[in-house]
Amino acid sequence: MLTTQFLPGSLCWIELDSFNIEIAKRFYGGLFGWEFQDQVPEYTFCQVGGRNVAGIGVLMGEAVTSAWIPYFSVEDCEATTRTVEPAGGTVVLQPVELAPQGQTAQFRDPAGARFAVWRPAEILGVDLVNEPGSLTWVGLRAPDSTAVRAFYKSVLGWRFEDRPMGDTTYPLIFPAGGDADSSLGGLLPLEPGDPPHWLAYFEVRDCDAAVADCRELGGTVHAPAEDVKGVGRLAVLTDPHEARFAVVTSSA
Repeated sequence: MLTTQFLPGSLCWIELDSFNIEIAKRFYGGLFGWEFQDQVPEYTFCQVGGRNVAGIGVLMGEAVTSAWIPYFSVEDCEATTRTVEPAGGTVVLQPVELAPQGQTAQFRDPAGARFAVWRPAEILGVDLVNEPGSLTWVGLRAPDSTAVRAFYKSVLGWRFEDRPMGDTTYPLIFPAGGDADSSLGGLLPLEPGDPPHWLAYFEVRDCDAAVADCRELGGTVHAPAEDVKGVGRLAVLTDPHEARFAVVTSSA
């Protein structure tokens, strides 16, 4: 499960790249009850009870899509960047120093899914996980499990464990050095017609109420609420700019 004790390779931040921050604030503020602390005109922290749970930034450039981007903690941003292309990935953004908070870079894996890394300084990562309104899981949807496993093992040191789930298996992701309870996400099949992507899961008190609120706030339902054994009740939604994410009311 997620934790705020950030090992190298662990999930430490989630960020929405959005066409319009104010529209995003209204939607996610209404859906999750988030408060916002603006850092600069192009970026805001999303908070629950004064604790950071995510960030929203202005999406730059053309011919790009709004999306939730996971950040993974690293000890050396430049060294990690040098491993990406030899492993089959693409560097989207070279390391950028965001003093005094830390340093970041952004990539695409061999399947094309976008993600970022974070070398912490003043900000280690989010302050809250697994509670209503905060991140609780991420899933990578990609067509070739073998290629992405090799890539992330090389770049972030991850290990993968196949766990039984019904009639199939679910590959769980663990950071290097993490114990059996340190899984941060899993690998998911790619739906027909979808581009490879990371899917962020946010905990909510009532999954069905969140689905109804999403519609009222101008979002859409990509996959309706359903019960998943051993997980809870979850649904996949899209915001007004078609950024996809999931909500889940976890099993007790």
